Amino acid sequence: MVTATEQQAPARSSRRKWMLGGLAGLGLLGLGGAAYRAAPSFWRQYFREMGRPIEPAPARPQPEQWPDTGLHAAWLGHATVLLKIDGFWVLTDPIFSDRAGIHLGVGTLGVKRLVEPALPLAQLPAPDLLLLSHAHMDHMDTPTLRRLENRRTAVVLARQTSDLVRPDRYRSTHELGWGDRVRVGPAHIYAFPVNHWGARYRSDNHRGYNGYVVQIGRWRVIFGGDTGDTHHFRELRDGRPYHLAIMPIGAYNPWRRRHCTPEEAWRMTNEAGAERILPVHHQTFILSREPIMEPIQRLLDAAGRQAERVAAQRVGDEVRIV
Repeated sequence: MVTATEQQAPARSSRRKWMLGGLAGLGLLGLGGAAYRAAPSFWRQYFREMGRPIEPAPARPQPEQWPDTGLHAAWLGHATVLLKIDGFWVLTDPIFSDRAGIHLGVGTLGVKRLVEPALPLAQLPAPDLLLLSHAHMDHMDTPTLRRLENRRTAVVLARQTSDLVRPDRYRSTHELGWGDRVRVGPAHIYAFPVNHWGARYRSDNHRGYNGYVVQIGRWRVIFGGDTGDTHHFRELRDGRPYHLAIMPIGAYNPWRRRHCTPEEAWRMTNEAGAERILPVHHQTFILSREPIMEPIQRLLDAAGRQAERVAAQRVGDEVRIV
């Protein structure tokens, strides 16, 4: 008698053979086989996610109602935040694709979103500035960047990463290393060190990785990009408040050396002197082992009686500071 497990095994095997056959058609069979041997857990997740639907975002921001004064922000998912600061639009690490990974032309080989972006790309205001922290595929998504190409949009990105975009399609492109500054319109941008790494693949370790401070008028925002625990946020403190710190809080288990815990993100926010934290890098992709809702709960626990300083808890939440 054939058991249910034995019946399912050929189906799983067929799915894997179909996927590898597709890669062979693209001339990538060897790569696909090597990748499966090197990272079987990734492939198990990939096939497990194939039939899973992407859920709608739990909230939808309304940037069309934001005035041209003040600081406004909406978490669109992962590390993608839409900001409007005194009428100037900024978009951080945009990823609107269904998957984050290697783009193969006909699709993307990578992890699948849990929830849709809180705003579809077609409804997004044209950014004045794209702020890209580093070249990892969940932060620098080339299909999304192609769709955002616009002659009114400037790009600020880490050193040795502009080869991944098409600079002539944007108004301007600025590579920054640690300690570098640039002005884009009314925005003053400063790049500072974080505890991460920049390689998009395994061997391109020459690429940089940044956190940023953005100042427009009296408004000051920290974008932490992706980082493990570090003293560099303490070095940002200068006696003047930062109104908002956009900080990663997920993917720490087991990657804590380069991805901070929620408690560390809260501490670094306070060390920098930021009034509010907008937590990102959670609830969007399964990149690690912690439960999906654990990072935000741990952050709220760390904030305790100051939980009102946590500016967003769900994908789609927005904050307005006037």
